[in-house]
Amino acid sequence: MAFTLLSSPLQGFTDYRFRNAFNHYFGGIDTFYAPYIRLNGKLKIKQSYQNDLLPENNVNLELIPQVITNDADEFVYVAKYVQSLGYKELNWNLGCPYPMVTKSGMGSGLICNPSKIKEVLHKAHNETDILVSMKMRMGYDTAEEILEAFPILDQYPLKNIAIHARIGKQLYKGPVDLDAFEKCITNTKHKLYYNGDIISVSTFKAIEERFQTIDHFMIGRGLIADPFLPSMIKNNTTEYPKNRWDVFSEFHDTIYQQYDAYLSGPTPIKMKMLGFWEFFSQSTSNPQKTYKAIKKATNPIKYRRAVNQILSAEMKNERL
Repeated sequence: MAFTLLSSPLQGFTDYRFRNAFNHYFGGIDTFYAPYIRLNGKLKIKQSYQNDLLPENNVNLELIPQVITNDADEFVYVAKYVQSLGYKELNWNLGCPYPMVTKSGMGSGLICNPSKIKEVLHKAHNETDILVSMKMRMGYDTAEEILEAFPILDQYPLKNIAIHARIGKQLYKGPVDLDAFEKCITNTKHKLYYNGDIISVSTFKAIEERFQTIDHFMIGRGLIADPFLPSMIKNNTTEYPKNRWDVFSEFHDTIYQQYDAYLSGPTPIKMKMLGFWEFFSQSTSNPQKTYKAIKKATNPIKYRRAVNQILSAEMKNERL
């Protein structure tokens, strides 16, 4: 069966600089989701969110904007804003597991509140003609929460519901709950997308085999940890390209230069790249050693030296 691969949005990582470089060097992703817009009670969209969605910053890729909110007016405001940029769909984030979000009754902290979900969807469908899709966990405290939300969701013409097969309070710890995801398939009329722990070609195949009615799969952290993964899944191969580390090196340099130009001073770029290397290191032959070397690089010169040493070692290993 033909399938579609989607890039799950990760706040602080998958902005337009990353997306464009990823798409150029690796490919394999059919549709990208933008990290969520959060308004914090003010009907004003931050400049960084605006820049991220500008059509001229997303020329060669398909992008779907996302919002995180528990307020119907905010949702409608963002919907009209993204429509003014030419987008036809707005994804609503009920998946974010982080306590600072969930304690405000947003992200996965909103799944247990079907009446609030209904209020937002009712206004969205009555006051805009935007296509609404959902990104959800299975609940915050229990996987039953989503089952209780489905009767409300089934009242609206949602495009799809992408479900990360964990509950919010797990964050990213512990295994995904595939049995609970299976229950979701039989408890809603909506089209479901699968998300969670697709970290290799073999994990993808196992999930595809188990859920044969699912044909859309989202990759989040796995895509940053191994940027070749989507194209390898698409090409049904576990073989990396011969010039794997050369390609990665060019990709790395591209995003480094762009973030360095955007962020002011050595500390922000150091923290930004350290965040990326928490994932990138997982594809190297010695993840702990790699991450430690990046962490110890206290200025841009030391950072570039560390990266060169890491990539040279990987290229050498590959030739052995």
